[in-house]
Amino acid sequence: LSINNFLRREKIMVKLLKVHGSQNHFFILDQTELKQELSDSELKELTIKLTDSQTGLLDGADGVLVVNKPVRENALAQMRVINADGSEASMCGNGLRTVARYLSEKYQKTNFLVDTMNASLRVRKDDDFAPSVPAFAVEISPVHFNKEALPFDNLGHDRLIDDFAPELYPGLRFSSIAVPNPHLISFVNQKQITGPILGIVGKRLNSEKPYFTDGVNVNFAQILDKNRLFVRTYERGVGFTNACGTGMSATSLAFCLTKPEMAEFDTPINVYNPGGMVKTIVHYEDNNYWIELIGNATFTHQISIAEEDLRNRNFANAQITETNEQTAYERFVDNLPKFNDITTLA
Repeated sequence: LSINNFLRREKIMVKLLKVHGSQNHFFILDQTELKQELSDSELKELTIKLTDSQTGLLDGADGVLVVNKPVRENALAQMRVINADGSEASMCGNGLRTVARYLSEKYQKTNFLVDTMNASLRVRKDDDFAPSVPAFAVEISPVHFNKEALPFDNLGHDRLIDDFAPELYPGLRFSSIAVPNPHLISFVNQKQITGPILGIVGKRLNSEKPYFTDGVNVNFAQILDKNRLFVRTYERGVGFTNACGTGMSATSLAFCLTKPEMAEFDTPINVYNPGGMVKTIVHYEDNNYWIELIGNATFTHQISIAEEDLRNRNFANAQITETNEQTAYERFVDNLPKFNDITTLA
């Protein structure tokens, strides 16, 4: 009887993972392993509590990555991205790398498709960045420039590509690209990237929403050298984040389009961020742009929790096991080039 009770108990346990891509932290929840999937309202309420630094687990996170059954032909699974505030993002590049690793290990595949809100995207295992720092490459697409895709209005432009937009901030040129998440990009100097402007612009555009009606991710980038950038992001639904995968991808595309003497298509671009670094490769094929985002997929903790407790947002009895991967990742980051004080930004 005791063995049967143990087996019965095991069947209702849920496995969560605490993960990060470039220190962009998430929990992975595989709903295909649940007896009953959570409703959208339950997912929102769970995410808000689980990711909060006070009420959640392991100092919270930037969101929850939900793995579901695929919704399109030939995909292995679907990924949904629930932000810390309960809103849903159409895509998350850093998160997709970690989900790609999870699915790769679960199904023993190294190259496959994952459904996101707007498209089935290619993912593949790449060479490790360093010992115990596994890396995955993920497709970032589709790409759109028209104001309806972002959307934005009242800026006097049908699209923004390296244009002054005095309504947003004086003296800065902006590009706006949907990948499909909406991104606003400005190439700035070191004083501007370390100063308060990014926070001012990011908060205003995502609280009052005077121009981007769905909010927008704001990226400031400093050009370090040919095919080398430092990117800092204010992410809608999150705020300042250590890294934003779609933001670094959109910024890399803007880099190639507006600074052709410093950035090349079909060539790896090293993109540094407060959480580490990734590589991007910008492509133009068949009249379409797309970006490969290559970076770490780190699992920091394994969490076991009863499905009933998860549904009731009760984390008191969760069992947590730490991996050794964060130590390996920090060793990798310590060996990266240092760029004065911009690498210490959070």
